[in-house]
Amino acid sequence: MDVAGRCHIAAGDFHAKMAKMTIEIALYQPDIAPNAATIGRMCACFGMALTIIEPAGFAFTDSSFRRAGMDYLEKLDLRRVASWQAFQSQLAGRRLVLLSTKASVPYTDFTFQKGDTLSLGRESAGVPDEVHATIAHRIRIPMVAGTRSLNVAMAAAIVTGEALRQIGSHKTLL
Repeated sequence: MDVAGRCHIAAGDFHAKMAKMTIEIALYQPDIAPNAATIGRMCACFGMALTIIEPAGFAFTDSSFRRAGMDYLEKLDLRRVASWQAFQSQLAGRRLVLLSTKASVPYTDFTFQKGDTLSLGRESAGVPDEVHATIAHRIRIPMVAGTRSLNVAMAAAIVTGEALRQIGSHKTLL
């Protein structure tokens, strides 16, 4: 979908090839437009799909969303789903991996697989406990004691880099 909500399918063999070889990202009810757009820009650069699980805390026509996403939003395979339940019904066997400060497994100890969907919660509150409990694979980014969390776009980039390294998808971009 484009930023106005119309269906947008990424063109070219590159995106079709990458979809089979890489990971995807799903944002649960994101609050901050520039963070979601920054993650979208990263996804466009790596040939990854981005799913926004509604409701988002911003309009997709928001100027800060468009500014952070720049012209990359037109290259992005962006999907919007109406709810958590609708998202779950569309997973089609893909493994869901939640980034969470409540998780016990460091992301560097986790074995990523082609086809994984990395899920990140709202900037203000993460995901609700009932959503957290439904996801079998939960990972965290180790941080210094006394710190709460990283910016969601930064966390997405850190874990995406490791996941792509492990599954070797980055080599197809060279």
